[in-house]
Amino acid sequence: MYETCVVLFLFRSVEHTDGQSVLTDSLWRRYSEFELLRSYLLVYYPHIVVPPLPEKRAEFVWHKLSADNMDPDFVERRRIGLENFLLRIASHPILCRDKIFYLFLTQVFFFYLADSRLKALNATFRVKNPDKRFTDLKHYSDELQSVISHLLRVRARVADRLYGVYKVHGNYGRVFSEWSAIEKEMGDGLQSAGHHMDVYASSIDDILEDEEHYADQLKEYLFYAEALRAVCRKHELMQYDLEMAAQDLASKKQQCEELATGTVRTFSLKGMTTKLFGQETPEQREARIKVLEEQINEGEQQLKSKNLEGREFVKNAWADIERFKEQKNRDLKEALISYAVMQISMCKKGIQVWTNAKECFSKM
Repeated sequence: MYETCVVLFLFRSVEHTDGQSVLTDSLWRRYSEFELLRSYLLVYYPHIVVPPLPEKRAEFVWHKLSADNMDPDFVERRRIGLENFLLRIASHPILCRDKIFYLFLTQVFFFYLADSRLKALNATFRVKNPDKRFTDLKHYSDELQSVISHLLRVRARVADRLYGVYKVHGNYGRVFSEWSAIEKEMGDGLQSAGHHMDVYASSIDDILEDEEHYADQLKEYLFYAEALRAVCRKHELMQYDLEMAAQDLASKKQQCEELATGTVRTFSLKGMTTKLFGQETPEQREARIKVLEEQINEGEQQLKSKNLEGREFVKNAWADIERFKEQKNRDLKEALISYAVMQISMCKKGIQVWTNAKECFSKM
């Protein structure tokens, strides 16, 4: 079914890697295709805080708003969220140059993604020497998710109560209208006051639907928390591989030393076999030492390579995390200020309604 598709009108032209500009029309994309694109970016850019997708089904909504994922208002908000997801990628200095992203915007989008690396990213590894910076980042992402979740729940409760307060004003309108029918001198004033109350009561539906757009901005950073944890998990995986490589190298060096000196420091199956069936010949021992030395050389090169890879990952990851922090501070500041301005405007409208009602009463 294509009700989950989104029409993209993002770019009049897309700059390709070879410098050519290709005009684009509109393309239909299913939500699952966006998920494929993001999964690809997570695998091939593990050091980057990949932008999150908007929610597939509505969460943290006030009870009068439909949570149906086929609701037209929700589908439109999700379309805006998916467009924002693409704009985030397009504005990223590295992701914007990706060829798959270019194909996603311009052509039929098919590619095979092996899920082994995604499974590795989701696995849990217990490292012996975790990097405190990434440990702190993981804790921060957990706290960020918790705080924003709580904030969204509070907003939903406030919206429910506010909805009730506004709708109760409709009772004022009904009572004033009924009262005006039995009053001759006061009738016009009461009728006008009732009209102001009815308008005020009906305005809350549009207000709270508009407010959902501000909630969506907060939800984006709710989902960004998982993107931060993905970077931390990738670092844990690399650190785990590094520690396993170092442990394997140390074991081989010990075996080589034991063979060269003829002493066994720890219990081993090989040592027990030697006691049972006799010592190896010098030629056999030399052959084993030679094999171990070759493995040690390979292990040292591999360990050096993993160290360099780890340092490069940390360097690139922290550069992107700093970029993300600047973006987050700017976006959340703008969203919260806009939300405050909206609430102020809403309160001013309430004051204006009662000011108008007061004038109606004064003319009676």
